[in-house]
Amino acid sequence: MPLAQHYRSLLHRLPSLAVDADQIQILYSAQSFKQRLLELIAAAQQRIYLVALYLQDDEAGREILTALHEAKQANPALDICLFVDFHRAQRGLIGHKGQGGNHKMYQEFADRYSESINIYGVPVKGREVLGVLHLKGFIFDDTLLYSGASLNDIYLHQQERYRFDRYHQLNDAALADTMIDYMTRLFIDNPAVPSLLEEHIPSARQLRSVIRQFKPQMKRAEYQFDDEPRQTGQVSVTPLAGLGKRGNHLNRAIRTLLRSSEQQLFICTPYFNLPKPLAKDVRTLLKKGVTVTLVIGDKTANDFYISPDEPFRTIGGLPYLYETNLRRFARAHQTSIYQGKLNIMLWRHERNSYHLKGMFVDDDLAMITGNNLNPRAWGLDLENGLLLQDPERLLQPCFEEEKNNILKHCQRIEHFTEIEEMADYPVPVQKLLKRVQRTRANVLLKRLL
Repeated sequence: MPLAQHYRSLLHRLPSLAVDADQIQILYSAQSFKQRLLELIAAAQQRIYLVALYLQDDEAGREILTALHEAKQANPALDICLFVDFHRAQRGLIGHKGQGGNHKMYQEFADRYSESINIYGVPVKGREVLGVLHLKGFIFDDTLLYSGASLNDIYLHQQERYRFDRYHQLNDAALADTMIDYMTRLFIDNPAVPSLLEEHIPSARQLRSVIRQFKPQMKRAEYQFDDEPRQTGQVSVTPLAGLGKRGNHLNRAIRTLLRSSEQQLFICTPYFNLPKPLAKDVRTLLKKGVTVTLVIGDKTANDFYISPDEPFRTIGGLPYLYETNLRRFARAHQTSIYQGKLNIMLWRHERNSYHLKGMFVDDDLAMITGNNLNPRAWGLDLENGLLLQDPERLLQPCFEEEKNNILKHCQRIEHFTEIEEMADYPVPVQKLLKRVQRTRANVLLKRLL
């Protein structure tokens, strides 16, 4: 049996839920995503469970939080739970000094409304730099709205700029139940997961011992559901979660999916910093003649990019660090680029930013995920994703439309010299990168970023 077929057989053995293909819908813009969020909040009758890295104290965040509270006032029996990262919720945006944590807004809303909603802070590690809650998924009754986006102005295109992501809606009661069951078992009533509505939220130091106990719980946790055989007109959907390098079901499925490629592999990642196993797999596929398309954000589409005409901060060096990785990779695989077997597509659209993740394999397999496909996601953050197996190719037309929408603002790299090198960078960036390389800090940074 060819190796690709072997890996496909491993995917077929995974337990899955059978979802009607006509109950899977793709949205194509941040504005559509925001509109659908508000529609689903207003229509929910029984439950709303949201999990995201953060819900920001800004115009869009307040609009979503207001909609959630208004829905609760109209229907007090509505079960509403919001799960965000514990550390991220209690600090402001990077580079915005004096900005308080989002938890203050949550408490303000709780005081304002007679019927409050549940908001929890999930500490994946004792410190944010060592790992965060990166699970994705918004459930409204029996509908799952899945995106890598968090909830703030730029992700929801509230003003003039947007951060481009992927947006998928799946209507299936068993899938919604499975996602909620995972959050309920793992987070609710767990001593490591406090309510962010408490007047005195315990500090990470105070929670140190329970966080230490919480970590192995997260590593062991899986989505639990009854395996459903796929019928004609249906797609097999396997929800997966994982934390850490060892025993990580999501990581294992991503590698197996990638290695099952027979003709085409299409990868989206905002930051080009593939974990070593994935980089090795991509090189192997190129040698086998598989056509690999990498869709990556241009450095100017990175959320940490700082324009040269603005004051430079250390965090602004990250997009350049990623670009040096990409240039090195493109140079090593220039022959594959010439042959059309490697397509490096750089996304750039005005002043907007790029945040897409996921994979398409041939015409029948796909991964919808918030995983950045980088070492941090691979080993530090709590991640999840949905593996879709579609042997009837029922979703092929809409996935092709999604790819075309993604590629609309992309430019193909024909030669590695089209990618800037260190000599082209602003002087503060050059100084920073030289210092990083001299101290070999780049090895540590690649693991954390």
